[in-house]
Amino acid sequence: MTQAHDKLIGPVPARIVEVARPQVTPYEGRVVEYNVAAWLQLPGLASLPVSLLISYRDGDKRREVAVDHGKVSIHSKILLSGIARLPIKQKIEDMQVRLRSAVPTQSLVVEELFVQAVEYAVNDSAQPLAGSLA
Repeated sequence: MTQAHDKLIGPVPARIVEVARPQVTPYEGRVVEYNVAAWLQLPGLASLPVSLLISYRDGDKRREVAVDHGKVSIHSKILLSGIARLPIKQKIEDMQVRLRSAVPTQSLVVEELFVQAVEYAVNDSAQPLAGSLA
């Protein structure tokens, strides 16, 4: 059986975590969403697959959600990005961005890490979405 190796890319500051507004969905219940992007250098992992994850504590449970998967370039670089959709029952605490690989990561250079709460558009049916029909 293959063992996965996780490496911390960076913690997400509480001020960023707290900005997200929970949405209620029919199947998942309450969820919060974050835009996440990580530009990484991974010497020794060229041409190997890796995954970007968000891990967090929800009350007394530790949870994780996959954000993106990709293959490291021959130059040992990768951009992983996506929307992290985190189901919650209580409150998100200790949110971290992590990298998962099949082989141990000897070195990790974070060129840039971006995490931002998704902003939802206000749905107002009285306003046209684009242009005029006249």
